[in-house]
Amino acid sequence: MSESTNDFKNVSKHILPTSSNLLGLCFILISFLKLWKMDKKIDFILDIFVGIAITLFLLSSIFSYMSMRARKKSLFYEKIADVIFLIGLFFITLISLMITFELL
Repeated sequence: MSESTNDFKNVSKHILPTSSNLLGLCFILISFLKLWKMDKKIDFILDIFVGIAITLFLLSSIFSYMSMRARKKSLFYEKIADVIFLIGLFFITLISLMITFELL
């Protein structure tokens, strides 16, 4: 079976709003982390991870938008947005685990 353009075309319509929402969540996380005093080492690592997540979700949003606007490289941009989005989800999961175990 070959992958057709139509199989992937609808993914960008889901990646863009979800990635934008998670980008907003990351900004809320930054505010939360600045108000909550933690160990400086963990706070520094969390700041880096949240910064990476913000960058990834921003890039995912950009590539998803480019995929919807482009004619020739639409599938290429969509695949990039998909991979970057999944990496961003991985970082959000790491951040959540770090905050959870810091609370214990």
